Amino acid sequence: YNSPKINVWGISDKDLFLESNKVLSNQSKPFFAVIQTADNHRPYTIPATDIDFEKKEINKDTLMKYGFSSIEEYNGFAYSDYAFKTFIEAAKKEKYFANTIFVFVGDHGVEGNAKAMYPDVWTNNRLSDEHVPLLFYAPSLLEAKQYDKAVSQIDVMPTIAGLLHQPYLNTTLGRDVLNTSTKNNGAFIIHHDEGKIGWVSDSFYFVKNIRFEQEELLPVLSNKPYWTSVEEAAIKKRASAFTTAFYETAKWMLVNNKAR
Repeated sequence: YNSPKINVWGISDKDLFLESNKVLSNQSKPFFAVIQTADNHRPYTIPATDIDFEKKEINKDTLMKYGFSSIEEYNGFAYSDYAFKTFIEAAKKEKYFANTIFVFVGDHGVEGNAKAMYPDVWTNNRLSDEHVPLLFYAPSLLEAKQYDKAVSQIDVMPTIAGLLHQPYLNTTLGRDVLNTSTKNNGAFIIHHDEGKIGWVSDSFYFVKNIRFEQEELLPVLSNKPYWTSVEEAAIKKRASAFTTAFYETAKWMLVNNKAR
């Protein structure tokens, strides 16, 4: 790349996108490309040359309320949005844009106090660590729509395959989340350091400690359970069996799910 390195991560996200756009615009065949950004990470460097990006000044209490540890982190977050916008504006001028699906997804969330925005379980049980955006953007191919359901990173590839309307073989645990026949919305979660596995659905978070055989069922939409004790026992039983099966299947697939 011709762009200057700005910190330990390399060139800025904006420059990375613009350099990538040059590469993509020169492709003569269908392509699959991955661009990994870094500016929403310390040291949150914002190039002085990006004079059209406006840094904000926000008081500390407001920053903390919405999960930011510093103004630098907030502006780094905002700079990522600025870089995405710059990329899309540049891509719109290229021939590949109209026939391309752009997918934006986070690699991980941020641990911190999210109680101003979400029920306590998101903070106390680290769901904010796992919470990331997922956006499919292709204005010539997809209508604007918002979905409110629990999905996982492993669902991204099957969903892309479904959007392409091409035959494909799915040998993963992911699913096409836009397929209307898909049921059991949710995502598997594992915290290796704590020895915990879990399943988060649209309404609950089931978590199981595989070291001590402890199980919890927690609401994700409020701070109080919205089920009876009888319903809780039934949900726990199903969720425990499903979560354990998912975990064991994933371990088996690491060795046995060969490329085809």
